[in-house]
Amino acid sequence: MMKKTPAAAVAALGLGVVLAAAACSSGGSGSTGGGTSSSTGGASSSTTGSGNSNPVSLTFWNNATPGPGLTYYQNAVRQFEAAHPNVTIKMQNIQNEDYDGKLQTALNSNTAPDIFFQRGGGKMQAMVNANQLQTLNLSATDKTNLGGAGNVDSINSTVYGIPLDANPEGVYYSQDLFTKAKITSTPTTIPELEADIAKLKAAGITPVVVGGKDGWPAAHWYYNFALRECSQATMNTAGQSLKFTDSCWTKAGNDLQSFLKVNPFQPGFLTTAAQVGAGSSAGLLANHKAAMELMGAWEPGTVASLTPNQKPLPDLRWFPFPSVPGGAGDPSAMMGGFDGFSLSKNAPAEAWQFLEFLLTTPQQEAYAKAFVTIPVNPAAQGVVTDPSAVEVKNSLNKAGYTMQFLDTQYGQNVGNALNAAVVNLLAGKGTPADIVSSTSEAAAKG
Repeated sequence: MMKKTPAAAVAALGLGVVLAAAACSSGGSGSTGGGTSSSTGGASSSTTGSGNSNPVSLTFWNNATPGPGLTYYQNAVRQFEAAHPNVTIKMQNIQNEDYDGKLQTALNSNTAPDIFFQRGGGKMQAMVNANQLQTLNLSATDKTNLGGAGNVDSINSTVYGIPLDANPEGVYYSQDLFTKAKITSTPTTIPELEADIAKLKAAGITPVVVGGKDGWPAAHWYYNFALRECSQATMNTAGQSLKFTDSCWTKAGNDLQSFLKVNPFQPGFLTTAAQVGAGSSAGLLANHKAAMELMGAWEPGTVASLTPNQKPLPDLRWFPFPSVPGGAGDPSAMMGGFDGFSLSKNAPAEAWQFLEFLLTTPQQEAYAKAFVTIPVNPAAQGVVTDPSAVEVKNSLNKAGYTMQFLDTQYGQNVGNALNAAVVNLLAGKGTPADIVSSTSEAAAKG
C-alpha cells in the first residue's frame, strides 16, 4: 500500500523493507553472490576503489521523480564512477506506479538490474523464494553506518538489502494544545495517554484525529497495539508463516476496543480523509483543531502543506507509541517504512560497493537533504533539524528493533483484509476475534 506523501518525499516513502529479524547476518564484508563482471568472489567493503581494473557496467533502477531526489542519485553515480574509473553505472528512474510491474518482468526474464529499489514485505519474500536476490554480508563499518536499522532488510537473520532512510511511526502532537490542557509531559503508557485525552477534552480540545476514510491510518492503531503486545519472536514467526495463532493478536484487538471507550477520535473519523485538505486528519492537526495524530515520519511535511501559511507547524512535536501494561512487546520497538535497495542474483561485486558508498556519512547527509527524511547512518543525522524529526531520530537510535508496517509486510491480500477488519472494529461492526480470523483466512487463500 502506498501512503500519500509530499512530492519531494515520494521515493523516500516506498516502504522497501521486510519484517526485522532478531539479528543481522554477520561475517566477512561484501556480497556472497557470484557476479557477471570479471570480478570474482565476494565484494570488497572498500568504497574508495574497486580493486579491479577491468571494465564493469552496472545497471541501477530507482523510482525517484525529477527533482532533488533524482539529482542526488545522479550526483552519487558520478562521484562513485570518479572513484572507480573502471565502473560505469547506467541509471534508470521509473515512474512509481510502473515500477513494480517492470521490475517483476525483469526478474522473471533474468534481465534484472544489478541494483534496484526494493519495497520489501511479501514482494521481497517472493524474490527470496525465487532465488532472485543476493545475500549481503555486512562489515563492521556497514553495521555502524546502518545504526539501529541494521536488521530491517533481513529474513531469518539473512540480509537481502540495505535501507537508506527511516520513516518510523509515532504520535505527532501540538505542544501549544498540550500546554493549554496543562499536560506537562508526554505519555509513556496507554493509561497515561487516556488520562491526557481526558485533560484535552476538559479543555475543549479534540484529542486525537484519524483519517478513517483511507483505511490504513485507522488500521495503524491496531498495528501499534500488536507491536506492544507481541514479542519480536512472534512478529518474526508471523512474518514468515502468516499464521496469527498467538493470543497477542487478539489482545491487541482487545486493547484497541478498550481504547475506543474513551472516545479518543474526532466526530466522523470514519469518513475523514487522511492527508488531503484542511478537513483531513492532518489538516485538523495543522490548524490546531486537534491535538494528536498517529502517523509516519512524513507527517511534518504533510502538516506544513496544510497550515494557513503553508509553512511547518512551529509547535509540532512527537512521542513514540505508548507501552501496554503487561504486553510482551519491546516498548522501544518501532514500526515504519525504510527505503531499501537490493542486488540481483548475479550482480558483480562492484554493485555491493556502490550500496556501501551510499551508506557513507557524506552520501547519507546529501540523501537526507534531498528527500527530506531521516538517514539511517547516525553520523549523518545532524542534518535533521525539525524538532519533531529530532525526537523521532532519537527514539529510532534507541529502538530495540524496527519492523515494517504490517500491511506491507504481509502482502497486499492479507494487508487489505487486516485493514478492513480493523476499520470494521472501529465502526462497531466487528470484534477483535474477527481481525484475527479475517487476516488468517486471507493468508490461507494466498
